[in-house]
Amino acid sequence: MRFVGAIALSVCLSGLINQPALAEKRVALAIGNANYRNVSHLPNPAGDANLLASTFTQAHFDVVTLRTDLTANEMRRALREFGDKARDADVAVIYYAGHGLEVDGTNYLIPIDATLDRDSDVYDEALPLDRLLVAVEPARRLRLVILDACRDNPFARTMKRTVAQRAIGRGLARVEPATPNTMIAFAAKAGFTAFDGDSKNSPYAVALAAHLTTPGLDVRKAFGFVRDDVLKATENRQEPFIYGSLGGNDVALVQAPAPVKAVPDPDEPIRRDYEFAERVGTREGWDSFLSTYPNGFYSKLALAQRNKLAAEEKARAAAEERARLAAEGAKAAEQAKAVAEARAAEDARIAAERKKAQEEARVAEAERAAEQARKAEEEKARERAAAEKASLERIARAEEQARAAAASAKAADEARAEQEARVAALQKALEGVGPVASLSPADRPADSRPADQIPRLLQTELHRLGCYTGAIDGNWNETTQRALALFNKSAGSKLDVKNASLDTLDVLKHRSERVCPLICEHGYRADGDTCNKIVCKSGYEVGDDNTCEHIRAKPSAKREGASPARNARSIPSSQSDSPRAPPGYNPYDMNRRVTAGGYETCGKNGCQIVPKGCTAVRGMGGHGMGGKIFCP
Repeated sequence: MRFVGAIALSVCLSGLINQPALAEKRVALAIGNANYRNVSHLPNPAGDANLLASTFTQAHFDVVTLRTDLTANEMRRALREFGDKARDADVAVIYYAGHGLEVDGTNYLIPIDATLDRDSDVYDEALPLDRLLVAVEPARRLRLVILDACRDNPFARTMKRTVAQRAIGRGLARVEPATPNTMIAFAAKAGFTAFDGDSKNSPYAVALAAHLTTPGLDVRKAFGFVRDDVLKATENRQEPFIYGSLGGNDVALVQAPAPVKAVPDPDEPIRRDYEFAERVGTREGWDSFLSTYPNGFYSKLALAQRNKLAAEEKARAAAEERARLAAEGAKAAEQAKAVAEARAAEDARIAAERKKAQEEARVAEAERAAEQARKAEEEKARERAAAEKASLERIARAEEQARAAAASAKAADEARAEQEARVAALQKALEGVGPVASLSPADRPADSRPADQIPRLLQTELHRLGCYTGAIDGNWNETTQRALALFNKSAGSKLDVKNASLDTLDVLKHRSERVCPLICEHGYRADGDTCNKIVCKSGYEVGDDNTCEHIRAKPSAKREGASPARNARSIPSSQSDSPRAPPGYNPYDMNRRVTAGGYETCGKNGCQIVPKGCTAVRGMGGHGMGGKIFCP
């Protein structure tokens, strides 16, 4: 067990070691003030700020903010918002391009709405450099402020001096940051001015974009490269300068990518021996190599090298023979033979070199094929990892959907159970009340009877969609509202059932097929889109639940001492006009019998039929005649 635990621990540690380091949070703010209101415009700051913002974006900074042509209040607001973003950052960078001014050794950045009529106005209308340092101060690892503001300032030439001893310098003054891990970079050395250049970007901005975000490059070395480029571009007239200090470790704005592990070459020993034999360059050296490695790519190359040496030796021998024959005054035939042999030797040497080149090309092709195979295997591994990740995400989504569906089904079951409980309670409560007359349309509120034709059109569309079975009379009553509620339930919509509106009519007209389920009258059963009459066998009749039940004997409603008129069952022509019992009668328990059209209820004043779906409420004469019936 200890051995298994040790293996598991080693696997976990190796997994942790191979995990990439946590990424740092880096934020950047680029400000370019070009369109000054009280002095001439500057050509480059807007383009320079845009270039640096694009550079930080391409370097995958977490937050990059670009602001141009800011007033004093806008600059203060931008620095305040950037300070909030830098509170949890590791690296914070601010780049400013525009006019700057040095007064009594303090550097100020000038907004576009500054007037600066007097030298004392700088305290009210400009922002000191310390305000930028406050904005980057929350960053943990590096705080960097870049000032491309060392220009020849027109405000210094026009402002009035209120104090003769107040010094207004040329360019910006030297500054030393008080907080650690803070750097301030000037486009030009303190007391000197910078150049805008001939293009849309200044030489300083171009050099910053080229070197500042180089992966793995220490920021101090990056500014060294920036200095070299600017000096070269300005012919040594402008020298950028940085102030502040960092620790001994390299600090790069962009981390270097992880090194790729080299794939070991299985033929490394053979390659080294081939290089040794090539250094010797003799037939004996190649013979020794071929005896050790008789097969393989390097063996073929060694054989080509050996043949090349043999051809060269033969060519040398032929040349020496030709010289000897020429010196001895050999005959022309012998000289021609020597020439032919020399030509043949040269051809053999050329053929050997061509063969060697072909072998080298085959070796290079084999190496390329191996490299391509390795890359293909790595790509397949990445695709498998991506597929596994996608599969896990799909499984997680499916589980979440299943949990949501289970919760929805549970909520629906609870709502259905609560509804059934309310219906059962209502039915139980209604068993103790007698019939009352139904309300006529005139008794309903006036605002439920629209005067226009919209209710009639809505009834027509609801009838077409199978949700309304009543008369199309243009009355927006409770029956019509229940039909629209049934449409909402069947179609999953949320139309207003209280009011008849054109919007509701437009929604109904756009439905082309039947929406509500078919509801048949008592004694009929739905079959597709038609209602078929239920036929029961002899001795059975259709009950309240549309099933065949045994026919039960009807109970007598006679009462001792009651007159024949009262004991006779009577069904009034109008349920709302039923005769009422004389005052003083006490109600008694209800007697009722279920019929095909509803149920029959009897009281002291006689019996009457309560239609199916209607409710009888107890009256002065009991449950029978004299009560009221409410029908929807």
